[in-house]
Amino acid sequence: MTAKILTKRRTVATFAGGALLALSPLVTQTAVAAEPELTVAAKGAALLDGDSGKTLYGKDADTARPMASTTKIMTAYVVLDKGADLDLQVPVKQEYRDYVTEHSTSTADLQTGDKLTVRQLLYAALLPSGADAGFALADTFGTGDTIAARTESFVSQMNEKAEELGLPKTEFDSFDGTGSDSSTPTELAELARRAMENDTFRTVVATKQYEAEAPAANGRTRYYTWNNTNQLLGSYDGVIGIKTGSTTPAGECLVFAATRGDKTLVGTVLNSTDRYGDAAKLLDYGFGSDIAKNMKLRKLPANSQRD
Repeated sequence: MTAKILTKRRTVATFAGGALLALSPLVTQTAVAAEPELTVAAKGAALLDGDSGKTLYGKDADTARPMASTTKIMTAYVVLDKGADLDLQVPVKQEYRDYVTEHSTSTADLQTGDKLTVRQLLYAALLPSGADAGFALADTFGTGDTIAARTESFVSQMNEKAEELGLPKTEFDSFDGTGSDSSTPTELAELARRAMENDTFRTVVATKQYEAEAPAANGRTRYYTWNNTNQLLGSYDGVIGIKTGSTTPAGECLVFAATRGDKTLVGTVLNSTDRYGDAAKLLDYGFGSDIAKNMKLRKLPANSQRD
């Protein structure tokens, strides 16, 4: 056999072997670079499609954890779902201020004897995370002959609403998150998704700063200014809300939502050491963007509440 013929046969054999390798599924899989895994600092996290509720990402997403002041999402939702008169004036009781002192909670600094509307109280509860405002709402919309009975009744309404929304692992024992209130990342994001369907709620949580006037006990006018503790708002493109929370048992928590074009995402991070960074990473993941690493947080005024 001539050298020329041998060379030709080797060439054909080599080509055939290369073709077999190219067709091999194993080789095809290893040739594709693996997509980097999303990592967040939070112990629990979830990201949902805002329209369908479909889960897009989860980390220990079905484990119930303390939820801190994100509890006030349900407080506001119960009030709004009742179709409450938003212009109804509610007198501020000394008990609301005493509660803040007793529990060392965040406050809207409501002054005893002032009369605030339900609308103003929603801003006061959701922006500076005022436990005094949450107390006022619970006392107003609960039923019973005493403050204790009314607030207990209101918390029962919160639990009934959780059951109605299909959130079996979500439980409340306070109106502001100072108790053993808990939820899973997925269920808390679903609660937020439903709350954001309400126009008033959506308007409130998208507000960075709110100024209010209220009749004071001395007949004059009291002026309030409340800053939104959610620093993701105004820091990450498209963010439209919604609520911070932090206690020692819960760690730092954040429920957030953002819209770009016709796509809305809603997410939760519970017990995080970097809640805003985590939220930005999750939103990048959902939107297919890459801006989290360059995000600069909106600074809060020096006198703002921290939650």
